[in-house]
Amino acid sequence: MFTAEQARELINPLKEPFLHISLAELNAIEEIKVKEEKNHVSVKVAIAKTGTAEQLQLQNQIVEALKGAGAETVGIRFSELPEEVLEKYRAEGSEGAKGLLAPGNKTTFIAIASGKGGVGKSTVSVNLAVSLARLGKKVGLVDADIYGFSVPDMMGITERPAVQGEKILPVERFGVKVISMGFFVEDNSPIIWRGPMLGKMLNSFFNEVEWGDLDYLLLDLPPGTGDVALDLHQMLPACKEIIVTTPHPTAAFVAARAGVMALKTEHELLGVIENMSYFESKVTGEKEYVFGQGGGERLAEELKTEVLGQLPLGQPDWDEDDFAPSIYQEDHRIGKIYKEIAEKIVKALR
Repeated sequence: MFTAEQARELINPLKEPFLHISLAELNAIEEIKVKEEKNHVSVKVAIAKTGTAEQLQLQNQIVEALKGAGAETVGIRFSELPEEVLEKYRAEGSEGAKGLLAPGNKTTFIAIASGKGGVGKSTVSVNLAVSLARLGKKVGLVDADIYGFSVPDMMGITERPAVQGEKILPVERFGVKVISMGFFVEDNSPIIWRGPMLGKMLNSFFNEVEWGDLDYLLLDLPPGTGDVALDLHQMLPACKEIIVTTPHPTAAFVAARAGVMALKTEHELLGVIENMSYFESKVTGEKEYVFGQGGGERLAEELKTEVLGQLPLGQPDWDEDDFAPSIYQEDHRIGKIYKEIAEKIVKALR
């Protein structure tokens, strides 16, 4: 005869999927009932967050354990652990935590955001990271644009991260340590994960990558204010932010939403970068304002911050032997503007 005590012994050792502590230690098994005539086991378990992929994973583990011991059918209900329990174990976990999110870590996080796609946010991210490295700073770059990852291609990265023990080693290029979802998919396959899986991947980027000592970690955020951007805002309570826009009034209007989101999540705005500000003729030196004028200034005024720089339209000089299609050389006229922006950022963060 299958008993409630047997069922409890079987599932007590299973780990709560968010806190990674046994159900027994958390006292998370709230109820177990056994209907002898049907050999049916009914279980109620408390976890940190319900309605997630992690809940489904634990559910499968419980069913497998009970049916493997002779239960014919299993019914499971989930509730959420009390807030005081969550606070206790999260605090204990953070004391021994390692990685960039550990208390006391001195890395400055700088998120690069935009209201919409197509404004050159990723181009700004990679060149700003490289410019900070050229100033002698220790720089990491997370390609957090999970659905639209492009950083490896922009920087001409063809290798993949190595694994050392339980840690992933980021790929280093132009003095910048890089991690991207692009390293973990085959043949440029689309990402079709739901929110919880994406959040878990981002958390892995912070805690399971061997970053070493960094002065700055730049994050190329997805455009807009969706789930991934919100997850990052919640993961990084102490984060600086730069908003990228073009001079076009609509682009600046949409970018304001990303800026307001940063302020509402108590991120500090470092400023606005206006990309594609103008086209300058190499022959005459005349400037043409292809996308209009003033968008960056109006956005900075609305968000009560400053314009860090205005970047003209232009293409990097390509080196066929060391191909990196989006990285400007240090002596390129646009490369010099990036260096000036990087110097402003370093000065502001002293």
